[in-house]
Amino acid sequence: MGMNYSKIANWIIAEDSFNPETLGKCEAIMSLGNGYLGVRSATEEHYLNETRGMFVAGTFNKFDKNEVTELPNAADLIAVDLFIDGERFALDSGKIESYTRELNIKTGVLSRSTVWTGSSGKKVNAKFERIVSLKRLHTIAQRITLSFSNDVTVKIHSGIDGTMTNTGSQHFSDGDKRFYDKKYIQYVQETTQSGIAFVETAVHELRLDDNLLEMPAEVFIERRKVYAGYTIEVKSGQILVIEKYSNIYTTRDKGYKEKDIHEMQEISLDACKTDIQTGYDALVAESAAQWGKEVWDKAPISIEGVKDAVIDEFAVHFAQYHMRLMVPSHDNRMNIGAKGLSGEGYKGHTFWDTEIFLLPYYIFTDPHTARKLEEYRYLSLPGAHAKAKHNGYKGAMFPWEAAWLDDGEVTPEYCDVDILTGKPVKVWSGFIEQHITSDVAFGVWQYAVITGDEDFMEQYGYELIMDTAIFWASRLEEGKDSKYHINDVVGPDEYREHVNDNAFTNYMAHWNMKKAMEYYHILKDKKPEIFARLDKKFKLDEAYKTWEDRCRKIFLPVPNNENVLPQDDRYLSCKDIDLEKYKKQEHVGGITRDYNLEQINQIQVSKQADCLVLFFLLENEFSQEVKKASWAYYEKRTLHDSSLSFSTHSVLASDMGKKKLAYNLFKKASMIDLGTFMGSSNAGIHAASFGGVWECVVYGFGGVRMLDGKLRIRPTLPDEWNKLSYTIIWKGQKLAVKATKNGIDVQNLTKTAEVEVEINGEVCVL
Repeated sequence: MGMNYSKIANWIIAEDSFNPETLGKCEAIMSLGNGYLGVRSATEEHYLNETRGMFVAGTFNKFDKNEVTELPNAADLIAVDLFIDGERFALDSGKIESYTRELNIKTGVLSRSTVWTGSSGKKVNAKFERIVSLKRLHTIAQRITLSFSNDVTVKIHSGIDGTMTNTGSQHFSDGDKRFYDKKYIQYVQETTQSGIAFVETAVHELRLDDNLLEMPAEVFIERRKVYAGYTIEVKSGQILVIEKYSNIYTTRDKGYKEKDIHEMQEISLDACKTDIQTGYDALVAESAAQWGKEVWDKAPISIEGVKDAVIDEFAVHFAQYHMRLMVPSHDNRMNIGAKGLSGEGYKGHTFWDTEIFLLPYYIFTDPHTARKLEEYRYLSLPGAHAKAKHNGYKGAMFPWEAAWLDDGEVTPEYCDVDILTGKPVKVWSGFIEQHITSDVAFGVWQYAVITGDEDFMEQYGYELIMDTAIFWASRLEEGKDSKYHINDVVGPDEYREHVNDNAFTNYMAHWNMKKAMEYYHILKDKKPEIFARLDKKFKLDEAYKTWEDRCRKIFLPVPNNENVLPQDDRYLSCKDIDLEKYKKQEHVGGITRDYNLEQINQIQVSKQADCLVLFFLLENEFSQEVKKASWAYYEKRTLHDSSLSFSTHSVLASDMGKKKLAYNLFKKASMIDLGTFMGSSNAGIHAASFGGVWECVVYGFGGVRMLDGKLRIRPTLPDEWNKLSYTIIWKGQKLAVKATKNGIDVQNLTKTAEVEVEINGEVCVL
């Protein structure tokens, strides 16, 4: 089985052999979607090890009281079972003469071609194609083209299958099943706890040698299933084309809340009729044009250089492809799941991944979508207030894992088994990984500064920063040293549980409160109405005094004699062990097979970047000496057992002029899903790592940074690249940057305002 990179210059990732044991890889990395729905790229025919998945953003449900809310796996619309002279078409039997499966990321088209001979000796030439439309959010379109070496009888079974589960948890109750005009199939299902109705409709069009076959379907209606059957006699050399048009609507969709289920059924049926009239080719063309408009023309990136540059360019385009299909830019009531819409992993929940790794891409290339992601955090404040109150704090304490707006904390309480005790391992993140609250505040500030969107700040932003600062002021604990501490937390490095004074958490809490104080003055002096509104909510004078006191006395870890910033109160005194074998590991988490988490807590080892994320976000707060010494110290102790880690290390290596290392780390980051390891993506793609790939290229090699509210561009291209071109949007002005070994050219393409930017140390006005 192999990933085939020979077509990447044409924007195509391919699989060149079929292996029924490793289906998950391509199902996830070749998944299709548009931010409203995501479909795993399972094959039309069924296999034992497949994981079929279709997810609609924001449709969370809770299976039972012992489980947390998750994104439910909706009825399958993709499956088409073919029988040739009674034998099932299946590539794990018979003989495969040729096989390829390709995803064209430029157009969003998935295609698969094979020449297969069944055990009866009948040879079939089959091509399967499909899209999820970027233009029509609810539409899926498929085409199957078949020809045969002999005269055969072809039977087709295709429809809607509601027996899907989330690894065994069935989230839906069975609903209405309809067959309209012996042609249009419709199925209604409803989530068991959240009560969201899903309406799915599908229709088939069959052609033999371009002649439309007007034949009624055989109707099969079973429990949780409704499908059509067709039987066609095909002569040797004739071409049979099967097209399937499907759609999905839910009562969670914007604007559908007031409509009753019968109206939804009519809407879905009418849409299906429109799609079949439009036709497969036209649907593909309009969706491809939409990909151009929304992604490739809007945020072009190109890389020129030696042989690997073409792979590097594809890797960043591949990241952009996935970042479009995972983001619900149509609706501010939902956010990005850690696996996008490509699998059940992490249950569709939103983490700090959005603010720290993904948001920068949208802010700099698609501010309209970035604002929706930020509005989501504002709309989910009730859950954050409930979590703070439950824990005895004030203000907004954001959940580590977030789902629907009013859910609050949805982190599962237990996960894997402890290798020593054999008991379930408690997941502490939902209780004590609290830096998420300042990450949310940082995202607000980043968005506001880079876009200049004052309307957002007035409606939502100032309030979010102050609400989170109130939380931190109440979270701090006074120690015997008269300093304020943050005890018993997990920092970004999740191998260290129950630590005190985690540097990242403390510095970011301090930053959050300082930012609230700064905005207090701005509002008091320049925006009295907004000050009055927030004063009513927060008693701002009182809050300000508390922030001032806490900022003055908060314990901020300082570098040791070797200039290393201590990650927490005990990291530097833990025992050092030889980590060589874990640094070289093929698969993540190798150390957890030898030690349990309690033991790992006593070792100087990091799962992922921690202090280094702090240097990445608050670059101006630390000297170059501290950054270099800390980088050297922690890099050799970091196992990168999180997909978030390589990119941070790569960007900082670029900043420190370690070009070779920066490039090597970028390569590792870019191959987390794209690489040849076939088990990496079974539960879904690694959403944040795609944001990280873009950050490696634009922040690291491209040198872009927003520092203290100002734009800086200072490229450091790796030796393997001759030229890097990209665009960013700064305060509504689109800037085109071309960086080469010899220099840099930056142009303002919008030209409706002047842009001040520091380029290679020199302040320029464009």
